[in-house]
Amino acid sequence: MATTGNDSFDFRSVLLSGFLPAALFAIGEGAIIPIIPIAADSLGATLAFAGFVASLILVGELIGDVPSGIVVARIGERNAMIGAALVSVGGLVVCTTAANAWVLALGVFLVGVSTAVFALARHAYMTTAIPVRIRARALSSLGGVFRFGYFVGPFLAAGVIHLTGTTASAFWIHVVCCLAAATVLLVLRDPATGARGLRLPPRASRSGSDATGVTEPSTDTGAVFVGKEAHGLFRTLRTNRAVLLRLGSGAALIGAMRAGRQVILPLWAVSVGLDDSTAALIIGIAGAVDFALFYTSGQIMDRWGRLASALPCMLGLSISYFLLAWSGHLDARVGWFVGIAMGMSLANGVGSGILMTLGADLAPRDDPAPFLGAWRFTGDFGSAAAPLVISGVTAVATIAVASGVMGVLGLIGAGVLLRYVPRYLPRQLR
Repeated sequence: MATTGNDSFDFRSVLLSGFLPAALFAIGEGAIIPIIPIAADSLGATLAFAGFVASLILVGELIGDVPSGIVVARIGERNAMIGAALVSVGGLVVCTTAANAWVLALGVFLVGVSTAVFALARHAYMTTAIPVRIRARALSSLGGVFRFGYFVGPFLAAGVIHLTGTTASAFWIHVVCCLAAATVLLVLRDPATGARGLRLPPRASRSGSDATGVTEPSTDTGAVFVGKEAHGLFRTLRTNRAVLLRLGSGAALIGAMRAGRQVILPLWAVSVGLDDSTAALIIGIAGAVDFALFYTSGQIMDRWGRLASALPCMLGLSISYFLLAWSGHLDARVGWFVGIAMGMSLANGVGSGILMTLGADLAPRDDPAPFLGAWRFTGDFGSAAAPLVISGVTAVATIAVASGVMGVLGLIGAGVLLRYVPRYLPRQLR
C-alpha cells in the first residue's frame, strides 16, 4: 500500500488515482465547451442566446463554488468526485436529449455545478494524498492535466461529430469520461489510506485511538482545507474587501478575458459559417498552444515577477479581441479567425497559473484557506460574468461590438494590475 511517508510514498499511485480521473474529466469538459454554443445554434437559438447557454457552465461553477467546500468536507474528496461525475452524467443526458435551447441550458447548468464540486474535490484530494515536500509540483502538474484535457477534448469532439454527423454526439464523450473517472476512483486504492470504493471521512472528534487501541485515520487534510475555504465566505469577502476590490478586480478581469475566449470563439465560428467539426478542430489546435506554455509561464513568474506574466496575458488577449472585432467584415475572416484563435491561446498560455500564484502570494500564512476561497470566488465571478456580457452585447448590438467591449475590459484589467500589484506584493514578487 502506498503511503504519504517521505520514504515510502509511491507517486505512481497518485498518477492513477489522482491525475487519471482529473485528466478524464478535463478531456470530457474540453470536448463539450466549444460545442455548447454550436449545439444551441442547431436547436434554433439566436447567436446571443447561444452565448447565454454557453455561459451557464461558468455560472453553474460560480454558484457551485459556495456549497462545494461544505460538500467535500462532509462526504470526503473521493465521494465528492464520484458524486459530481454522476451528476454531470445526468446533466449531459439532458443536453443530448434536449428538444430546445432552454432544456440544453438546464443540462449545461447542471454540468457547471458538478464541475465546481469535482474541481474542488480533486484539489483537496491531491492536498491529502501528496506529501508537502512535493505538493507544489503535484498541484502545478494538476493544472497541466487540466489544460491537457482542453487540448485533447476538442479533437475528440471534432472526430466524433465528423463520424456521426450530429453535434449532440460530442456530449457523449463527456458521459464516457465521467463514468470512466468514477470507475477509476471506485476501483483504485486511495494512496493516503489504502481504502477502495466509497468511504465517509471520519469525524475529527473520532480521530486518534479508540477503545481497542486501533488508531483511526485523522480527518483528510484536503477536506479540512476546502471546508475552511467555504466557511464564512462572504464574511471573508467583507474582511478583505480592500485588496479584493482593488487587486481582486484585476483577478476578476483576468478570469473574464479567459472565459470570454471560450465562448466567443465558438460563436464567431458559427457567425463565419464554419461547420461543427472544423470549429472544434481549430479550437483544439489553439488549445495545444495554450497547453504547451503552462510550465513556461511559471518560469516567467519566478524569474521576472508576476507582472511579467499577467500584463502580456491581458494585453495579448485584449489585442486579440480587438482584431477579432475588426476582422468581421473581411473576405479572409476565416483565416483571421484561425490566426486570432492561436494568438488568444498564446496570450492565455503566458498567463497560466497567474491567479493561483497571486492568491498564494496574498493569502495569510497562518490561515490561508478562507482568503483563497474568497480569491477563487472573485476570479470565478469574472469568469461567469464575461459570457453574460458577450451574449448581452450581442443581443443589443453585434458579436463584433461584444468582442470590442471585451478588448476594452482587457485594457482596464491590465491597468488595474499595473496599479495594484506593486502596492500589495513585495518587490521581489512583482
